[in-house]
Amino acid sequence: MSVTQNLSRTEQREVVRDLVAKDPVRGWDDAWKANMTPWDDGGVQPPLRDLLSAHELKLPTSGRALVPGCGKGYDAHFIATTTGLDTLAVDISPTAVRLAKESLADLNLPSTVNVKFEHRDFFALDSSEQEKYDLIYDHTFFICIPPSRRAEWGQFMSRLIKPGGYLVTLIYPIDPPKDWGPPYYVRPEHYVEVLGDGWEKVVDKVPEVSFEVHKGRDHLVVWKKL
Repeated sequence: MSVTQNLSRTEQREVVRDLVAKDPVRGWDDAWKANMTPWDDGGVQPPLRDLLSAHELKLPTSGRALVPGCGKGYDAHFIATTTGLDTLAVDISPTAVRLAKESLADLNLPSTVNVKFEHRDFFALDSSEQEKYDLIYDHTFFICIPPSRRAEWGQFMSRLIKPGGYLVTLIYPIDPPKDWGPPYYVRPEHYVEVLGDGWEKVVDKVPEVSFEVHKGRDHLVVWKKL
C-alpha cells in the first residue's frame, strides 16, 4: 500500500476512515503499517501524567490495570511504573503491539515494573472474577470502535472492573462534525449513555495541561465502579 506520509492530521484521519471502512479490523493494522496514526502523540498524555502524579484520587497501588487500544504503549508504561499495577496493554493491530514491545525493550524498566503487550481483541477478554481489573484506561479506544458496539463497550467495562475500581477516560478528539475521528464522532455524554448505572463520576474536567494539538479538544472523566 502506497500512502504519502506528508499529510496533515486531518488528512491522515481521512485516510484512516477509508482504511477502517474497507476493513474494520485489518484497517487499523494497515494504518500502523502506513504510519497513518494521527492519534499517536509520541509520549505519555499530560492529563494522565497529572492525574497519577498529583494523587488527586486514592487510586489502587496493587492489583491489575488494563489499557485497550494501547498503540505504542506510552501510557501503559507510565501506569505500570507509577501505580505499581500489573498492566496488560492490548491492541487489535499486531504492528502496534510489535512497536510497543520494541519501545518497552528500549526503556530498560526495573524488574519490579510489570507491563505486557498483547495482540488481542478487547471484546474477547476474559471477564471472569479472577481476571477483573482495578483500573482501566481508555484514550482513543472508545472512538475507534463502531458506534454500534459502544453499548457493548459499556457492558464490558462494567464486567471487567472490580467494585471500587476505576475507569479513566481521556476523551479525545472532541471536534466539529466535519472533522470526526478517527474514525467516529465522540462527545463526553456518549460515555454516560453506555455505562449506565453502577458508576460514580469522581473526576470531570477539562485538563489544565495537554499536548498542543489536544488543547480545547480533550476532556478527562474518571469513573469509580460501585
